[in-house]
Amino acid sequence: MAAKPFASSADLGEKTETLDVLADGVYALTAEGDPNVGAIEGEDFLVAFEARATPVAARDWLRKLREHTDKPVKYLVLSHYHAVRVLGASAFDADTVITHETTRELIEERGREDWESEFGRMPRLFREPDSIPGLTRPDLTFTDGMRIDLGGGRGELVLRYCGRGHTAGDLVAWLPRQKILFAGDLVEAEAALYTGDAFHADWSTGTLDRVKEFGAETLVGGRGAVSRGREAVDAAVEQTRSFLLGMREQTGAVHARGGTLREAFDATHAALAPTFGAWPIFEHCLPFNVQRLWDELDGIDWPRIWTAARDREVWAELQG
Repeated sequence: MAAKPFASSADLGEKTETLDVLADGVYALTAEGDPNVGAIEGEDFLVAFEARATPVAARDWLRKLREHTDKPVKYLVLSHYHAVRVLGASAFDADTVITHETTRELIEERGREDWESEFGRMPRLFREPDSIPGLTRPDLTFTDGMRIDLGGGRGELVLRYCGRGHTAGDLVAWLPRQKILFAGDLVEAEAALYTGDAFHADWSTGTLDRVKEFGAETLVGGRGAVSRGREAVDAAVEQTRSFLLGMREQTGAVHARGGTLREAFDATHAALAPTFGAWPIFEHCLPFNVQRLWDELDGIDWPRIWTAARDREVWAELQG
């Protein structure tokens, strides 16, 4: 049997992008399982949510957004530190880039390594990589939460930290008036999870519980279609939880009996593939997910840094 192409290196087909107007002045761009982005209008400014992998890719999104509004971007909110989410930030000319404080720490600790890792895994997303001026660093951070007054009777945008999950520093953006939640990669809607830098136990329990407590009626996850209606929102949260619990059950059982990492991967793949296997990035992510969960079970609380070389080693061991 031929070896599987590394990560998403063979995923070179363009995706159809869809701009949804979720409410007056609230926008989301989805792209068939590629990373989602969004924007919220204030009285005379914009808040952009996520930045894409390169300035060129970000400008494609901004061109679509400019068909609806010409307001300048005052705030660029980045839900977490992964390269595909942050390296296009310069295209927005934002006055202020906002992240969680832990995201700032992660960028300094592993930003360059993550950039090289993700470029190797997902080259299609890095359109014209030479346009990236360097690492994206925040101007403003917080630890628990902050509020942005949108002005003009538009209410406020609430940024909140719900706990360790997809990374140690994920934040969400909540519009209480419209009951719209931008959840970043803490929730996916019919897209597989990436958990290579995750905290599986925290994420699958308290963190997702806090996300669900918002009572959102519209949810924009990190990938996949927009979830509309409370039932669909709750289903997306529980689909995310189910993926995490399935991983914990299968990998945990192999670890507990003294099995091998490869046995854990095979058992987890067999259990999850019938439900999640056809969803975007499942095959790409699962080796890195199982390796991180195995590390946690070994007592390694803080995720080890992924490098381009380590990516290839884990892929060869588990998907080779």
